[in-house]
Amino acid sequence: MKTSNENLKISFYLKKNIVRNGLCPVMGRIAIGLDMVQFSCKLEANPDLWDTRAGRVNGKSHHAREVNREIDKINVAINAKYREIVAVKGSATVEEVKNAFQGILPSQEMLLSIFREHNDEYKKRIGVNTAHNTWKNYDISLKHLERFIQRKYNVSDFAFRQLDYPFIENFAYFLRIDCKLNANTVLHKLSCLRKMVKIAMGRGIINRDPFLGYSPERPKTKPKYIPKNELNILMSKTLKNPALAVTRDMFIFSCYTGLAYIDLYNLTNQQIVKFDDGSLWLNIVRQKTGNDAKIPILDEALKIIVKYRGTASSDKVFPMKSASMMNIQLKEIARKCKIDRNLTFHMARHTFATEICLTQGVPIESVSRMLGHKKLAVTQVYARVTHDKIEEDMITLSKKIKGKYRLAS
Repeated sequence: MKTSNENLKISFYLKKNIVRNGLCPVMGRIAIGLDMVQFSCKLEANPDLWDTRAGRVNGKSHHAREVNREIDKINVAINAKYREIVAVKGSATVEEVKNAFQGILPSQEMLLSIFREHNDEYKKRIGVNTAHNTWKNYDISLKHLERFIQRKYNVSDFAFRQLDYPFIENFAYFLRIDCKLNANTVLHKLSCLRKMVKIAMGRGIINRDPFLGYSPERPKTKPKYIPKNELNILMSKTLKNPALAVTRDMFIFSCYTGLAYIDLYNLTNQQIVKFDDGSLWLNIVRQKTGNDAKIPILDEALKIIVKYRGTASSDKVFPMKSASMMNIQLKEIARKCKIDRNLTFHMARHTFATEICLTQGVPIESVSRMLGHKKLAVTQVYARVTHDKIEEDMITLSKKIKGKYRLAS
């Protein structure tokens, strides 16, 4: 990539047809090859003291030193902007250099500028159709990207058209090695970058996907749901500590409804509705996505609602604690139940999808609707078909096809 400034020429001259109080405006000229552009330096100099060849003011007066100092600063700044543009684009035009020097950058074509624009807009929608934690993930990803671009390319922004496969590989390496992030977190940060690429492609800034052919390191995933034997242990365990008992019950309620922590925290009595057939359902709008979710209340969940009726403040259904406190207590509960698993509240949502629904034959499309997902692909991340379910399905299949097919002897 070309980074020299051999083709760049900067010169200064006076606009002598304009004289104010004996002083003329100082003008600058940027030339690259045969192209040239002028700009105002916002300085004035005495034409009698101006050195045309040097493009400076003669003498050692205070005014002469001030003007020459500012001319030097402009010279340095233009050279720096030229090198910066060449570093990210491979070449620079006189207009690009002038605009960059004057602070008029084509931000609509720059990666970090669009990333910041996206994050600013996303932040305004928190509590409407986005969640604070999702915005925070984008914000952290932007900060990592800013540090990477500054360290790797020594520039303040990066042109989308220069974004390529090596850039993505180098960024992933930076996240994994320099930032010491695990493989799963790196995937999250790369997905944020990929969204910016999709925005750029949608706006016609680029017409190719730099991620094409890129295969990120994918961590070996461990089951995030609670198998039914461990779920039975959790449900049947007598917990003498009332605080632990409440946390366990909230976790079990989520296992039988699929509610995320924040939706369970916000659950009100008005969100429990009775249908014409007498069945009770949860009718909520997910805070994270803004999607509707309608979930039938199973008997196990109903028992927990009845148990805690009237114990919460305001019109809330349950006396919920902070997510961090509940996760700490869940680890203590797992220890008491002799469950060798890093128990977290979010695992209840996975358990609902896998053990309570899919394993019992509920179609994944129905599970997706109850979880309030926008896409079926998201549900597939939550849902895992267990060994028991596969065995049960194959036994059923074996019975259905028995005697229908015969192998020739």
